[in-house]
Amino acid sequence: MNTTLLILIAALVILSLIFISIYNGLIRRRNEVDNAFGGMDVQLKKRYDLIPNLVASVKEYAQHEKELLSKLTALRASALKPDLSVDEKISLDNQISGAIKNMLISVENYPELKANENFIFLQRSLNEVESQISAARRTFNAVVTDYNNGIQVFPNSIVAGMMGMKRKEVFVISEAERENVDVSKMFKQG
Repeated sequence: MNTTLLILIAALVILSLIFISIYNGLIRRRNEVDNAFGGMDVQLKKRYDLIPNLVASVKEYAQHEKELLSKLTALRASALKPDLSVDEKISLDNQISGAIKNMLISVENYPELKANENFIFLQRSLNEVESQISAARRTFNAVVTDYNNGIQVFPNSIVAGMMGMKRKEVFVISEAERENVDVSKMFKQG
């Protein structure tokens, strides 16, 4: 009986160590997702901080683009609301990306604005932030994929289910961003 009891205790210890190892691995993955989103969120905040300056510069010249500028301003205000979910922030990010793209295309109709030093600086800053956002999105998608793999493979899926861990969505670009750029629009003069 002592041997059976020792085997049972050893099996419980081994199962406990396996459970703890899986649990800690899943927690680590979840924290990496939160960290990666935090990095992307910082870049998005930089973009949101640039938008009012960009809108003010364009507004001075582009009187015909008031609707687009108002939409961009409203999207920024929505994106800065507290307690937005990750999915809501990603959706707003997609909409802001499209609005910025449309604004930069419409700027082509205003040669004096394109030559404005302040606008050129803001456009360069925006391009730099957009590159940083792109890199942050790649990191976010990589850690989300790792997390999703971690919670979906056996035996991790059992522990993840007990912890209430759910699959997270990767960042996907909007349909508008998938469309080809209409170069003819870029060179039309008002």
